[in-house]
Amino acid sequence: MFIYPLLVALLISYLMVPQVKRLAFSLGAVDKPNKRRINVKPIPSLGGIAIYLGVLFALILTGFSSEFLGIIAGGTLIVILGILDDLYELSAFVKLLGQIVAGLVLIGFGTRIEFISNPFGGIYYLGLLGVPMTLIWIVGVMNTINLIDGMDGLAGGVTVIATATLAIFAYQQGQVLTVILALSVIGATLGFLKYNFNPAEIFMGDTGSMFLGFMLGAISIVGTLKSVTAITLLIPILVLGVPILDTLFAILRRKLSGQPIFKADKGHLHHKLLELGLSQIQAVTIIYLISIFLAMIAIGVSEADLNQLIFLTASSVGFILLGAIKLGIFNVKSNYINDINLSN
Repeated sequence: MFIYPLLVALLISYLMVPQVKRLAFSLGAVDKPNKRRINVKPIPSLGGIAIYLGVLFALILTGFSSEFLGIIAGGTLIVILGILDDLYELSAFVKLLGQIVAGLVLIGFGTRIEFISNPFGGIYYLGLLGVPMTLIWIVGVMNTINLIDGMDGLAGGVTVIATATLAIFAYQQGQVLTVILALSVIGATLGFLKYNFNPAEIFMGDTGSMFLGFMLGAISIVGTLKSVTAITLLIPILVLGVPILDTLFAILRRKLSGQPIFKADKGHLHHKLLELGLSQIQAVTIIYLISIFLAMIAIGVSEADLNQLIFLTASSVGFILLGAIKLGIFNVKSNYINDINLSN
């Protein structure tokens, strides 16, 4: 039964991308080459519409569950927000406000973080604190995926790896509906990636990156964060380790340099890999491998005892930090030289 939502979503997304390309050109939703972008020719955006339709049709055709109403409603609002942003470049405040509204819709339908498990024993029930915590999580994941969307195939591939890991964990917990939702997202993203790998024919735009971030955040809530295992919070953090750490590093880097945290710089992981002389394909492949490494750690952590948990987590974070330092991600001076050449 699990193969059907994946195949339906993949097929719908794959077939819709050419239609979305024509729509993007007709509406003027095109990323033209400039000093801030990597692409060397005009590339249509709005590819996230195809991903959204793939997920939506897969859920409808394979047995729509009322448990998904809040996720689909909030995801639909995010897609509308993303389309408007891709067309008119909304301000950061307006986008944040829209993301919060979508998060509140999700919460209004009953999807929220209700408790946090203590690895040393016990459960902390959040009560009303579950509302702001859910909002912070959903908005945070949306923006981390948005920030990592800087090279062909990068955000989509990282999303597939992260969602597949969450699907494995949900399957282990017997959460069939969560697995179906996750596979729908994986299939729709794979259908789009056929056109998004370097050299990309279309970009997902904020429409796609925010929608995928919203879905990832929601899947982690209905999956891992509703489990009573001791590592409920750690698994989604590890699964999303690359975009989360890249975002945290960017905030720290910009604070250290006295720059606004929303100011673009060339300190992201993919920028540093390109500076080493790697091609886009090589850089994306390396980030995929790091994501797979963290995904494997997350799966291992789910079956680990406390000592193993501490060792796996500490060694993983240490490995990432060492790599970040070696790449110069915290080099605040060089990261702002010629920052008009950045894509993010």
